[in-house]
Amino acid sequence: MFDKNKVKLGIAPIAWTNDDMPDLGKENTFEQCVSEMALAGFTGSEVGNKYPKDPEVLKKALDLRGISICNQWFSSFILTKPLEEVEAECRAQLAFLKAMGAKIIGFSEQSYSVQGQMDTPIFGHKYVLNDIEWEQLCAGLNYLGKIAKEEYGISLTYHHHMGTVVQSAEETRRLMEGTDPEYVSLLFDSGHFAYCGEDPLEMVTTWIDRIKHVHLKDIRPEVVAEVKAEDKSFLQGVRMGAFTISGDGCIDFDPIFKVLEEHDYEGYMLVEAEQDPAKANPLEYAIRARRFIAEKTGL
Repeated sequence: MFDKNKVKLGIAPIAWTNDDMPDLGKENTFEQCVSEMALAGFTGSEVGNKYPKDPEVLKKALDLRGISICNQWFSSFILTKPLEEVEAECRAQLAFLKAMGAKIIGFSEQSYSVQGQMDTPIFGHKYVLNDIEWEQLCAGLNYLGKIAKEEYGISLTYHHHMGTVVQSAEETRRLMEGTDPEYVSLLFDSGHFAYCGEDPLEMVTTWIDRIKHVHLKDIRPEVVAEVKAEDKSFLQGVRMGAFTISGDGCIDFDPIFKVLEEHDYEGYMLVEAEQDPAKANPLEYAIRARRFIAEKTGL
């Protein structure tokens, strides 16, 4: 069984309000979101677009509910912006996360990304890096990861993601082999690997020694098949219900949990399933996810 002192459980606010499509869950307030997270039995959260920007205000609201910030998405543009500019933006977010007591920053390179384009099909339209771009990306991540660790005490974890330059198993391998384990870790997302046709179990087994943050996400394969057949975009797929909570889709989480447990994983496992709150009640799905994790892991 997992050690409750080493592994904590969180949930992402994207189930309540969607950062990329603000109309999804626009009626849900920040207070409702974090109150329902606590009610469902979670103690960790990532940062949503409705969260207070002032660390003191945010910390007070979360402390009342027994919740901590464990990670925040960071959109990096190492390939298309001056590195000094990316560094300045990164430092601002690192300072915020340090004030919140977080230990993880979740990087995703958004240069050439199609994930946020409503009319670009998610399959067959992603940008593929050349050797020079790989070197630039890896060097930039090493540089920023060193700053994050040595100056802020925060680990840079990289979030492979549909529609971005690091999506597949091969791209993840290239990134991991091209970066320094001291400064760059992996954010393992079961749903994104499954979505693009990779085996999440193979990925967690291969990179277990580099994983410092886990997103427990499931997919509905029939919806993903429809997204592919009809040339739908990533965001359209979200609206259609491509993602769901762990245990509600097709991914077998038992062997994934076993690998994490056997290798003494330490950190957060976070439920992240962007759905339409009008179709998937956030509190109901949060409770279902929490029960599933308790049943499978003892946490």
